[in-house]
Amino acid sequence: MKKFWEKLPKPFFCLAPMADVTDVAFRSMFAKYGKPDVTWTEFVSADGLVSGGREVLKYDLLYTEKERPIMVQLFSSHPDKMREAACYVASLGFDGIDINMGCPDKSIEKQGAGAAMMKDMKKAGEIIQAVKDGIKDSKKKNVSISVKTRIGYSKNQISEWIPFLLSQDIDALTIHARTRKEMSDVPARWEHVKEVVDIRNKMGVKTKIIGNGDVVDTDDGRRKCEETGCDGIMIGRAVFGNPWIFKSLRSGRISKSTNISLLGDSSLRPRRPAQVFSQYVPSLQEKLKIMLEHTKLYEKLLGKVKNFAVMKKHFKAYVNGFDGAKELRVKLMETHNYKEVEKIVGSFLKKH
Repeated sequence: MKKFWEKLPKPFFCLAPMADVTDVAFRSMFAKYGKPDVTWTEFVSADGLVSGGREVLKYDLLYTEKERPIMVQLFSSHPDKMREAACYVASLGFDGIDINMGCPDKSIEKQGAGAAMMKDMKKAGEIIQAVKDGIKDSKKKNVSISVKTRIGYSKNQISEWIPFLLSQDIDALTIHARTRKEMSDVPARWEHVKEVVDIRNKMGVKTKIIGNGDVVDTDDGRRKCEETGCDGIMIGRAVFGNPWIFKSLRSGRISKSTNISLLGDSSLRPRRPAQVFSQYVPSLQEKLKIMLEHTKLYEKLLGKVKNFAVMKKHFKAYVNGFDGAKELRVKLMETHNYKEVEKIVGSFLKKH
């Protein structure tokens, strides 16, 4: 078990990997305004990293020291390419490598990667071993290995799929509590996360179990952890326009001497108090100021390699729930750079 996982409180909270969302600019906002316990990058093609595509994809691997511990998520169905890519990203200093075995994107599945891995356990095992070999090649120590997956492809496969993954000596396993077929069209079924925890405990392995799916905030995450016994919570869609969602994690001080939990493996570690913390609600001015800061950083770090239109999904998330929000969103959708955004927001704030 790699060191940083053992030092995390229970429950710990993770920022989910999301394509064209959790880039370095977006993650930097969380590192500053509400840091999660563990951060994930966007998923990155291992095949692309070991080809000419590396020059563009390397921007997906930018990170800051304030984000640690930080995981890079890779996908591939080619063990040789995954090994080479794992060696490369381990050499960049990431705290861990997470393998995407749950993404339902059709272009990823056509490559035999993402959710398609659930249909080929032999290949999945080869990919996990390739990551281990790549880390070993890098000569880096304490680089974690984890997997993010779903409860099954077209049906519940927990009884076969999960014991297989847990037998692979991985440090953490994130379970999105839906099948690939269900996408996000049905509510996440957290009783299956509890099922995975029970399997882990019966097997006697130390793999951390992270629950994922429909978590609205950290209070909701704490409740789901209490109900299922999982070690950590991953939040995805609820982070949009909300870089302070993890802010309550830094509230108060946790007594390591009195707030501990006895785990199935008989190890002791800090436990977050069970009481509910109030979720931080920023003022309108603060919200828009952070949006501007996010936009400026995006343009500075990624403006040369990524389309400015990527920021517009963030504008939709930041700009809602207040008088004049719709009109402001319409104007922001027409922008092409930070200067235009700054001018429109400045004009709006003068009137409000």
